[in-house]
Amino acid sequence: MAGILVIGSLNADLVVRAPRFPAPGETISGNDLQIFPGGKGANQAVAAARLGADVAMIGRVGNDPFGSNLIDNLKQNRVDTSRVLRDESASTGTAIIVVDSNGQNSIVLSPGANGKVSSSDVEPASFRDPSTSSGQRFSLLLLQLEIPTETVLHSARLARQNGLRVLLNPAPARQLPDELVALSDFILPNETELSLLAGRTPAPSANQTISDLASVETAARSLVTREAQTVIVTLGADGALIVNQNGAKHIPSFKVNVVDTTAAGDAFIGGFAAALLNNKPLEDAIQYACACGALAVTQFGAQPSLPTKEEVEQFVRAPRNAQ
Repeated sequence: MAGILVIGSLNADLVVRAPRFPAPGETISGNDLQIFPGGKGANQAVAAARLGADVAMIGRVGNDPFGSNLIDNLKQNRVDTSRVLRDESASTGTAIIVVDSNGQNSIVLSPGANGKVSSSDVEPASFRDPSTSSGQRFSLLLLQLEIPTETVLHSARLARQNGLRVLLNPAPARQLPDELVALSDFILPNETELSLLAGRTPAPSANQTISDLASVETAARSLVTREAQTVIVTLGADGALIVNQNGAKHIPSFKVNVVDTTAAGDAFIGGFAAALLNNKPLEDAIQYACACGALAVTQFGAQPSLPTKEEVEQFVRAPRNAQ
């Protein structure tokens, strides 16, 4: 079975739990600092690998202890790191994360080596496997926006030329070139990211998200008119909304106790990719992804919260009511 290629970021997540987010100019006390492996690219790679997918990653880390730890962690999770480069001129990317008492997070990124991932790092040969008779190793490409947009666009072009389906997670939120929208088989934003993509707000913020399913569908259709094939909007505890030329369909999620929402979206995307790889129908793949995201918010930390295939299967078999 062909696998998943992830081209994206690797970060060291520096996490502090606090009772609330500090106001501007305010200093508050939090719990002890914890350091976790993270980065949207690496998170999604690990998420899919823990669900049984064959996963490889392209990215950059610095020549520092954080970089070594991130590569080792990917290897421990059965992700092929042979295409992850060590950058001598930049430090490993970091994320400063504050998690409040409700499990919500606030994140500041320092891109570091992620900002140096270039088109030259992604060659046509990256998508092929000469050891197989068909030369085909990958059928899906996962992309995010924590590396330069030009590299993301170049990767999507090569993926299309080599017969891979493209899954784009447009995060952090920014405007997208029309070509990248059209090259994406699936675009997976959250509500804040969709607001910016639809031109609803000048910049994303907690008070500028789309608030109901009807407006979510309208905003998602603005991407469909730009030739996006399928838009899947993640709605947190409310599940996800599928929007394409065939219509719109809401998929509910599961009721869980929220501990930390960090990487919940990455768990969803990794789960969706793994389900597609196993040829699940679209709605079933989204339901499976919702289960992955729900499980992730019940644990603290980014990659430590990502569930295994066995955990997800046990979770979906347990008697409970979807929201």
